[in-house]
Amino acid sequence: MIEYIVDFSLVALLVIGLTAIIGVLTNGIGEKLAGGNGDPESFNQSAHTQTGWNQVGGKRKK
Repeated sequence: MIEYIVDFSLVALLVIGLTAIIGVLTNGIGEKLAGGNGDPESFNQSAHTQTGWNQVGGKRKK
């Protein structure tokens, strides 16, 4: 029974580890291939929409 638990744990760790490594690698490849120029259009639109808004929350700097 102990051997089964050890085998199951090793396989689980390998599957989880490989999944994490593959996820990081594919994310890096995707950012290199389709990452764009680093200035997304949605950020520019949000900044334009928020022009003139009042700051809320936090402590006021004097």
